[in-house]
Amino acid sequence: MTTKKKKQASSQQSQKSGSGSTAQPKTHGRFKMKPKQRDQNAKYSSPSIVPFTKYGIGYASLVLIIAVSFGIFQSYHVSRMFENERFFSHLSALERELSFRTEMGLYYSYYKTIVEAPTFLDGVYSVMNCNVTEYPDTINTLKRFNLYPEVVLGFAFRMYDWLTASFNIHTKTCYTVNRGYNQPPVQSCEGMGELSFFYVYAIFYLSGLMISMFFLLCFYLSGSILGGLIGTLSYLYNHGECTRVMWTPPLRESFSYPFLVFQLLAVTLTIKSPKADWRHLSLVAITTSLFMIPWQFAQFALLTQTCALFGLYFLKFITSHKLCIVLYGLLVGHLLNFVIQFGNSMLLSSFFLSALITTLIIANLEPFIYQLPHQLVIWAAQAVIFLTGSVGIKIAIAKILGIADDAHITSILRSKFSSFRNFDTALYTCAPEFDFLDPENPTKLTKTLLLPAAIVSFTAVLLKILKNEWNTLMATKDKKENPKMSDPESDEEETDDFKKGVNLKPHAEHLYHVLQSLAFVAMAIIIMRLKLFGTPALCVMASLLASRQLFGFICDKRKHQAAVVVLIAAMSVQGIMNLQTQFATQGEYNNPEQEALVEWINTETPKTAVFAGAMPTMATVKLCTGRAIVNHPHYEDVGIRERTHKVYQIFSRKPPTVVWQTLNSMKVTHVVVDIQWCRGRPKAGCGMVDIWDLEDEENRSRPSCCSVLMDNPAPFKKAFSNDKYYVFQLHHR
Repeated sequence: MTTKKKKQASSQQSQKSGSGSTAQPKTHGRFKMKPKQRDQNAKYSSPSIVPFTKYGIGYASLVLIIAVSFGIFQSYHVSRMFENERFFSHLSALERELSFRTEMGLYYSYYKTIVEAPTFLDGVYSVMNCNVTEYPDTINTLKRFNLYPEVVLGFAFRMYDWLTASFNIHTKTCYTVNRGYNQPPVQSCEGMGELSFFYVYAIFYLSGLMISMFFLLCFYLSGSILGGLIGTLSYLYNHGECTRVMWTPPLRESFSYPFLVFQLLAVTLTIKSPKADWRHLSLVAITTSLFMIPWQFAQFALLTQTCALFGLYFLKFITSHKLCIVLYGLLVGHLLNFVIQFGNSMLLSSFFLSALITTLIIANLEPFIYQLPHQLVIWAAQAVIFLTGSVGIKIAIAKILGIADDAHITSILRSKFSSFRNFDTALYTCAPEFDFLDPENPTKLTKTLLLPAAIVSFTAVLLKILKNEWNTLMATKDKKENPKMSDPESDEEETDDFKKGVNLKPHAEHLYHVLQSLAFVAMAIIIMRLKLFGTPALCVMASLLASRQLFGFICDKRKHQAAVVVLIAAMSVQGIMNLQTQFATQGEYNNPEQEALVEWINTETPKTAVFAGAMPTMATVKLCTGRAIVNHPHYEDVGIRERTHKVYQIFSRKPPTVVWQTLNSMKVTHVVVDIQWCRGRPKAGCGMVDIWDLEDEENRSRPSCCSVLMDNPAPFKKAFSNDKYYVFQLHHR
């Protein structure tokens, strides 16, 4: 207080003496805080890393109770939907495995390997030295397929099974199920002691944790429990547009996305904190690594985050210090992931890493860049460095290390916005989940009022920021016209505060989520599968309707709260109808043709048989029979793309002898042909022969190889057939 009085006295004395000092130019264009704001920041000299400690114990307890309640509901909801859609509890062990289609079955097979191995270490060794996934090659699948969730769950199940057996605790119930459809009865077991139950319910519990963290994120960002309610209820009311964990639990996103929510909370906490330090860096690093470890695609989401953070710094909403705290956290998380993934080369050549390095370079060059003569020149320099650095570093690393694993990503994006199309891009873009966003999606989100609510919040943030920018501009203009109003010592003290990490302008955390939401929505529009990023981001934006910072000017607090409650009630009209539709989901898994195929392989082929065929079917063959396969659905590696290209010659118009020679060179003994893949055309230009016609022009006049083999299998031998599958055995000449 003494120092403050001296400064005030000194300022008054200079004004009385008529020696008006000239205002110092603000090289960083920072926002001038009001005295009240400065006092509030001053009391955070040693802020807690926990964001809820400023609230009373009772209020914080209420927040946690609501968060936990939402988590319990989410876990129950997705587990019941999963059960109702498949009648999972009444399926046999084989049917449950068959229900894990495509890459889900591939991931689950490694969990099964770890659990059924003599010891846990034996199981991990088998996963790290696997020669049945890309026969005859031996690969480290833990490195290639992001299988740490399966390792953790495999260890957890073994421990759970050992402990319950030690204490003689009953963990599953078995009974005989009469399946009908002229099929024999099967034994079915349910309970956490059952291999598949433990696996899927662990994922559903993790989904419950995700929704609890989602509530906390919305609450913290909006500063209101009502904000948390709007965001979380919007998520549940638009559940089918936010997640597919209830239909496809083993997918990597089911393990990864919950940690993205945690990571977004950590980044928001860091941006909002008056003093970012090593604790924030550590929290960002840990949550980033947890987000990246289960899913290769996580790096693309983090690329958008890096761009959003650069946007905040570019527009001078955060200091270079705070930017570096977050970026170093991202970098540490990325490096941890690189080490844990045994040096996965795809992580080195990612756009995320190159953008991260470039942004750090820009932040550390700040003293030099800010010497440029004009703000427009500064912005131009930063933008040019960011764009050229992000692209240049990525290309340089890829060329130096010879990495081409992610080349298909660029090709997919290119095919989205041009007429470019090749074999690999067609396999992706013909899949519904890789198509553009369904045109009906905005209508669905509008009926629950999510889209209008997010747009209102988005507009409010921008208007609030523009208003503050205008006020700052006018204040700067007034100071230039009246230099006596300037306080050099106050400016110097303010600069010291900014160096410690205080935001240069207000609403930095709100603008960050605006930029992040725009990026996530753009991703969802381009690739429908990425709705899991876009729709929840809109829910987070909708939570800002309860923010007093943004909407406090409209009316008093009670009227504002009442308006929010009315909005929630209006959202609930369509939202509850959507939930009731999900509650009414009824189905039963039944695929006798595929079951017959698997039974035939298990009983009629040697353990040394090697299979090739459609990627989804190969995952099932590996999981249910343990036979070696040469291709699989994890298509992100350049080597497996080349293998699949060779195997899919069976669906091309090439002569059967050419296809036989190709498969024989890969040491394949049996090839499985899905009749639907051979003859079906899900949409124009997406039949397998149509895709092959893109590059195999010389054979366009020929019939497809697979259709020829169904009538005349030579030089193959027809070994099995039913209404959906043919299996052809290769003859070794």
